[in-house]
Amino acid sequence: MSFVDFQGVTKSFGKTLAVEELNLSIEQGEFFSLLGPSGCGKSTTLRMLAGFIAPATGRIHVHGRDITDLPPEARDIGIVFQNYAIFPHMTVFDNIAFGLVERGMDRTAIKRKVDAALEQVGLGGYGERYERELSGGQKQRVALARVLVIEPEILLLDEPLSALDKKMREEMKFWIKNIQKSVGITTIYVTHDQSEALTMSDRIAVMNAGRVLQIGSPVEIYEQPNSRFIAEFIGESNLLAGRMGEGRIEIGRSAVPIGEAGGASPGDEVALLLRPEQIRLEPLSQDEAPKLFGCVADEVYQGSIRRYLVEVEGQRITVEVPNRPDLAQLPKGAEVSLYWHPESSVVLR
Repeated sequence: MSFVDFQGVTKSFGKTLAVEELNLSIEQGEFFSLLGPSGCGKSTTLRMLAGFIAPATGRIHVHGRDITDLPPEARDIGIVFQNYAIFPHMTVFDNIAFGLVERGMDRTAIKRKVDAALEQVGLGGYGERYERELSGGQKQRVALARVLVIEPEILLLDEPLSALDKKMREEMKFWIKNIQKSVGITTIYVTHDQSEALTMSDRIAVMNAGRVLQIGSPVEIYEQPNSRFIAEFIGESNLLAGRMGEGRIEIGRSAVPIGEAGGASPGDEVALLLRPEQIRLEPLSQDEAPKLFGCVADEVYQGSIRRYLVEVEGQRITVEVPNRPDLAQLPKGAEVSLYWHPESSVVLR
């Protein structure tokens, strides 16, 4: 049995099925993300683990112990919410100390543990400040320190970065990951942001409509999605519609060689997944045999990259090209050849 186990867990709200037959295993010390669109069941899953709501069917185990019917305070689980839930009338020190005071710890031990927690989250010297004196990122760190100081078995993070601006989110992603690894705490992270999940996770479960569609490492989820939904939800995708042939896909008048057929049989309608950064564009005068031919429909400058919209066999795809002096800009209307490594393409039914 893994450290955290969901076994056949189902939850409905009225006629709405929020989580359906969830079977999920999470290892000790793992940073595990539940990723999916709003309403897919990821927060419901987190709240069932925390004990805030009860599953209709199934059992939840932590470290071999059945916690399904235990109240939240008996589960040894800490949770950080989206809105941080910091008490505005308390200092930072008192906010972090709150859980220790509730447990009846003596003042000397509380001060030692809170001071250590402040240093751990990079807020040494902030103990006497109030919520109104903190930035969004600092509030988030206080909320995390308040959970870590009670040393729970499991840390739950429910969309903790959604209230921050883009620059702060980028900083906090790496900061949270580093803290989690240094503490070694089993962490379950809920997000709808695929960038957060890819950056921070050891493994990811992609959810939709109450079901887990795929579980894997960030590399597996991004490079080998098992469905069109995941291919389109994770990152930016080009899905070229075609028909499966013998060892190739017929796209318009072209036949594109492939490696793995993804379970498709000759005659099946399929889609060829190509990520924009995996495609190389060249003028038509190349000796190397191209995978496809196309025509540049538009070009957008984005600093470090140029994004080309290319018409290919009656379809349009996006190609990202590094913005380097040695790579000539391709004008609108230019005829181009498209190349990619065979292993970087995925066939989806």
